[in-house]
Amino acid sequence: MRGGDAWRAGAAAEESVARHYEEQGAVVAARRWRSPWGEVDLIAREGERVVVVEVKRATRLDEAARRLGRRQMDRLCAAAAAFCAGEPRGALTELRFDLALVDGMGRVVVIPNAFGEDF
Repeated sequence: MRGGDAWRAGAAAEESVARHYEEQGAVVAARRWRSPWGEVDLIAREGERVVVVEVKRATRLDEAARRLGRRQMDRLCAAAAAFCAGEPRGALTELRFDLALVDGMGRVVVIPNAFGEDF
């Protein structure tokens, strides 16, 4: 998949994930939020908690999961800190990082707290 097709597939995956969070009662606060460290696919709110969501799409879920690397995790952490700087509690904002996987059939699987700890 190239160019426009890949962009549309990614946008559709992000939309599916946003709907998933909304169905679970979360509020989508931002989509494709830009920071000096890069773009965050989705930012949701669960009460006072901010949830930073990285969306990965591939033919199979296991392929999608392997697409998240250490450098990207570091970038997401820096971007999340920038987002939280604008929150009322600033750096004390409760924060979670989720990985949302979307396969070729459009199935969504969310791995909550994918980085292994709450911040």
